[in-house]
Amino acid sequence: MNHLSEKDHSLSEVHESVDITSKPRGWRRFLSFLGPAYLVSVGYMDPGNWATDLAGGSKYGYTLIWVLLMSNLMALLLQSLSARLGIVRGRDLAQANREAYPTYINFILWLLAEIAIAATDLAEVLGMAIGIQLLTGLPLVWGVSITVLDTFLLLYLQRLGIRKMEAFIFALVAVIGFCFLINIILAQPQLFDILKGFIPSLPEAKDLYKAKQMSNALPAETSLYLAIGIIGATVMPHNLYLHSALVQTRKIRKDKQGIREALKFSFIDSTIALNIAFLINAAILILAATVFFKTGRTDVGEIRQAHELLSPMLGSTIASTLFAVALIASGQSSTVTGTLAGQIVMEGYLRLRINPLMRRLITRLVAIIPAIAVIAIFGEDEVDSLLIFSQVVLSLQLGFAVIPLIHFTSDRKTMGDFAIKPVIKVLAWLVASVLVYLNVKMVTEEAAGYFSNSESIAGKLIIIIAGLLFVILLIYSILYPLISKQKTPLSIQMHPDLESIGQMKIPVYSKIAVALDFSENDSKLLAAAIGQSKGETEFILIHIVESASAILLGDQTADYETKKDKERIDFYVNELRQKGYQSKGILGFRHSAREIVRIVTSENADMLVVGAHGHSGLKDFIYGETVNAVRHELKIPVLVVSL
Repeated sequence: MNHLSEKDHSLSEVHESVDITSKPRGWRRFLSFLGPAYLVSVGYMDPGNWATDLAGGSKYGYTLIWVLLMSNLMALLLQSLSARLGIVRGRDLAQANREAYPTYINFILWLLAEIAIAATDLAEVLGMAIGIQLLTGLPLVWGVSITVLDTFLLLYLQRLGIRKMEAFIFALVAVIGFCFLINIILAQPQLFDILKGFIPSLPEAKDLYKAKQMSNALPAETSLYLAIGIIGATVMPHNLYLHSALVQTRKIRKDKQGIREALKFSFIDSTIALNIAFLINAAILILAATVFFKTGRTDVGEIRQAHELLSPMLGSTIASTLFAVALIASGQSSTVTGTLAGQIVMEGYLRLRINPLMRRLITRLVAIIPAIAVIAIFGEDEVDSLLIFSQVVLSLQLGFAVIPLIHFTSDRKTMGDFAIKPVIKVLAWLVASVLVYLNVKMVTEEAAGYFSNSESIAGKLIIIIAGLLFVILLIYSILYPLISKQKTPLSIQMHPDLESIGQMKIPVYSKIAVALDFSENDSKLLAAAIGQSKGETEFILIHIVESASAILLGDQTADYETKKDKERIDFYVNELRQKGYQSKGILGFRHSAREIVRIVTSENADMLVVGAHGHSGLKDFIYGETVNAVRHELKIPVLVVSL
């Protein structure tokens, strides 16, 4: 049986943090399962969705509502598969890919996933910046810069726990829903016209406008382009990675009954959350179709333009305010998903963990830089086009997330009795085929337009090479799991055979390092270290000097604090020696975690004893706990003493 170590679990800091097994049957037990799908669903109503929904409604009326419904059904199917993977196998999609595909393929898949996350965060940055501008009048560049601050909000929410984060997201979703409910009531759309929009069609603008007796200028975006943008904004690839990890925050019984129950309630959770997302997306499109398309304002394709026109066209000043508030709530809620997905993708594919603050800042900067560049070069008028383009980029990544997911959840060797049924498998492959077909069709049409209008040989060559690589990778991702002879380890075994522990080799530690903070807890740490020792064990006492002088000068400092720290560590060393223990003291400087790792490594210590807290208060919030940083870097046992 293949086990995951603690550090390999998805979102290890909140893994199985919600204990379902302790809940009695009934509503309380059911409600304990609800939550992961809401974190996922906010990605389906982010500012990128707004851009595509507004453009679709204002330019093509109600005719693309069916695309929203189809996208929602696709999303529900795929998210249920993602949740199934996490619940049954205890793997997120990135971890499953790492086990199944070669290293070089995984690197490409990781890169594509990061591009999708960057596109998502770009939409969130631009959407929030536009919302801030609409409410405050600040320049868009300033709004983009302000979005960096939500980094700290996310870190705070993570520290409160997964249930608090879910509650926060649900509250923001409720705000979005309320704002659009009021605006829909003010717009008073015709129900019959809305229902006609559920009939599948991709009309040409000229034919649609002619039938409506409209002489408006034809839109630059085709209905296919906007439809793919809507699909890309709805069925988001990074959400498939995210959901497979979030379901693992629930601690369930690992028997068949417990897994079956988790799958059932997870599906209900997904159904409720994604239908809420569908209703909000439909509300945006219906609002645009009612207020703009039906009044001949088919030129409205930008979020700011829609904001300006809502109040005068609806006859209520509150309409525009509610629109801006909902936009900010949308951007703020969806910003959580990109960061969490980025963490999952990086850890799953690369087994690389970095400080959450650093991870968030990197993700945000990757989005901010192109946003500011577009604003600086092309002006604020091109922002909405960038939003729509970001969603098309998302759609192009879908195949590389969806296809492996179908393979994994279909495999009876790893999924056992919980492998998807044939009918679900057929539907899943049908969805994947539709997505790939639409993407190939769109790329082909866009490339053909470029080839006919451009004389750049280099540009054409790049497109040809990129297209070939896209097709090759797609075919490879489809065929490799089918033809690979690699034995995939069985991830779940309901009743494993009992095996004897056998003869155990008790480790003997010759050098034990102890990280001291010179507080009343030092005696506890030293006692714990002595408890792990044998007669010849040597103790390496470590203390990190964090004075201003030490930070600036390092080991060259000679300030009062450093002198007192040297006296203190020498005092401890002498006391241990008097008690018959070999010991030595070493001072480190500047960064606590890095210095502890450096000293432990250089001294060839066999074990590290460290307290369960590092810094406290604001310092702990900014820098992170020393113990967490240290334990991920060292390859030796780390004894964490609760203080």
